Amino acid sequence: MSDKFHAEINRTRDRVLTLGGLAEGMLQDATEALRRNDAVLAGKVGERKMDLSTGTHELEEELYRLIALYQPMARDMRTIACSLSVISSSERIGRYGKDIAGVVITTHHDTRFPDLTSGLSIPHMASLVVSMIHDSLEAYRTEDLNLISRHSERDDVVDALRYTIFHDGITYMMEDPRTITTCTNYLMVARYLERCGDHACKIAEKVHYMVTGEQIEIR
Repeated sequence: MSDKFHAEINRTRDRVLTLGGLAEGMLQDATEALRRNDAVLAGKVGERKMDLSTGTHELEEELYRLIALYQPMARDMRTIACSLSVISSSERIGRYGKDIAGVVITTHHDTRFPDLTSGLSIPHMASLVVSMIHDSLEAYRTEDLNLISRHSERDDVVDALRYTIFHDGITYMMEDPRTITTCTNYLMVARYLERCGDHACKIAEKVHYMVTGEQIEIR
């Protein structure tokens, strides 16, 4: 029974990684669509939402089935708990990707803010966040904790970029009230990216617990 359980949990982990990759891709494509002002690419992000939701529900049910059937303990239970957390965070990341894509569709006609959307602000923040998500998922796959050892410092940079974008957006709005609607959307994008960075840290925390049995908090 132990061999069968571990075979099943390994297959499920592969599916969790596929779901995480789907969410990561949605976020990456959404922010690329913003950088390129590409409403077509943004629309394709939204089309993946159903796959994300379906995969989330199926994997949750599968993991609960494994708990009920095998009643795992210790490391095996930590693996399942980590997998459930990865699924939950992946769904949120994918949803934020869809939300960012929605901003692109709403604002793609407005090209007044290249320094925010295609300069070093939002694209740089997005690149950092996507790299954090990727490394968290890779750590889940390989159990290599070195991949997540600097997540706290990386998250600090993401937070600082969000404040910079907020300041720049407020400056635009104060100078020209006609920019309020579009800038508010871009401030929301920065907020979504910050939350995705938080989810990358949450995955990293759970991976660390899965591997070591030690609870940590990444701030």
